[in-house]
Amino acid sequence: MPATKRTPATAPRLSPEPPAAFPAEEFRRRRAAVLEAIGRRAAAVIQGAPRPRGFEVFRQSNEFHYLCGVEVPHACLLLDGRRGTAVLLLPDGGPGTRDRDGPGPSAQAAEALAAAGGVDNVRLAADLASSLRGAARLYAPHAPAEGRCMCRDTLRAAEMAARADPWDGGAPRHERFLRRLARAAPRADLRDLTPILDSLRLVKSAAELSVLRRAGRLAALAVAEAMRCTRPGLREYHLGAVADYVYAVHGARGGGYAPIIAGGANAWDAHYCLNRSPLRGGDLVLMDYAPDVAGYTSDIGRLWPVGGTFSPRQRELYGFVAAYHQALLRRLRPGAMARDVLTEAAAHMDGVLRRTRFSRPIYAEAARRMLAFAGHLSHPVGMAVHDPGDYRPRPLVPGIVLAVDPQMWVPEERLYVRVEDTVAVTADGVEVLTAGAPLEAEAVEAILREDARFAFPPPGRPPAARKRRRT
Repeated sequence: MPATKRTPATAPRLSPEPPAAFPAEEFRRRRAAVLEAIGRRAAAVIQGAPRPRGFEVFRQSNEFHYLCGVEVPHACLLLDGRRGTAVLLLPDGGPGTRDRDGPGPSAQAAEALAAAGGVDNVRLAADLASSLRGAARLYAPHAPAEGRCMCRDTLRAAEMAARADPWDGGAPRHERFLRRLARAAPRADLRDLTPILDSLRLVKSAAELSVLRRAGRLAALAVAEAMRCTRPGLREYHLGAVADYVYAVHGARGGGYAPIIAGGANAWDAHYCLNRSPLRGGDLVLMDYAPDVAGYTSDIGRLWPVGGTFSPRQRELYGFVAAYHQALLRRLRPGAMARDVLTEAAAHMDGVLRRTRFSRPIYAEAARRMLAFAGHLSHPVGMAVHDPGDYRPRPLVPGIVLAVDPQMWVPEERLYVRVEDTVAVTADGVEVLTAGAPLEAEAVEAILREDARFAFPPPGRPPAARKRRRT
């Protein structure tokens, strides 16, 4: 059986300093792979993110950051296969330009950016059109660029809604950019760079795994602390506040996606994110929230009893889902096909199902449906929580990072049970990056008895001295 590495339930103490940026050599390696894929007669252009419209700190788009790491609004990157060079094109902000995000692209700043990203030259964005002359093929992403708390699937859904709105209907930014490129280089064969970037982003480097490991540990640390703080009477957003504090003091840039904190029946909507309802004794609460660490995130899902103890019904359902989750983890390995991992784990759990006496027939039927569902080895995880790329058509290889999230639905009672971890395929099995949060029912109940480090007073009352919760 392949190895499954799990960190202790109490995750190692994390440095309060944010992780260092990737070295320039990491970006050079990524760009070299793109240049090899497009060929010597082609060029590729990647448009950076625009300046935020509101009072928000700028965050570069994932695609642009992946290739050079430069955090400047309205920048472009030109990869020239004819010369084998990378040129960073910056907006003309003028020497010494300063705004709320810091210094603009002065000559000194441009030199520093070139060194950090390992690019060969820095020019003005206005020079892009002249740089494209003579290219036989021109590549650019045809998919929307991922920004903060964005994934391509949600971006596509937003685009469809805008197109369907009779009072909107405007073309998205990446389509407007493609039209401008076509006018600037009318003789070039304009092709999609997205599949090339997706293929590269699917398999993570050692440097990326280091950042993803930190993001997973931090997500587990936040969820474990939210467990300790849980009690009836709090609202869902209180647990989100705990996670936000943990992320901030450890140098993360907030959350990597909107938090899902669903108490009771709210969990039936698997992507519920209103997070306003009170937590009630006797209910379960589902939490799914991970940080943005140096442009990378994680994915975690834990379910626990608000009152501190699983009821017999909750324990039998949760226990079966957690057992299936562990069966999947034990069978993940390099060289295996994802569908085979699912088949093997389901065959093992079928025997467990035959030996299990559920309290209601509908629970046994829900367990059968769960084992038949093919989506429990879920999406890749990386710069976006739903990272691009598809690992399913080929055998798994070391460096693939994905979410494992078995889910059980009981529609007759509107019950939804899920646990989720982010795992990295290794040379001999998998490493569970979010294993610092307890999984087994007994371990969950044990941490719920621990002292919280936060004190949320009842509404309208001043903070009181913290009391021990041990029984």
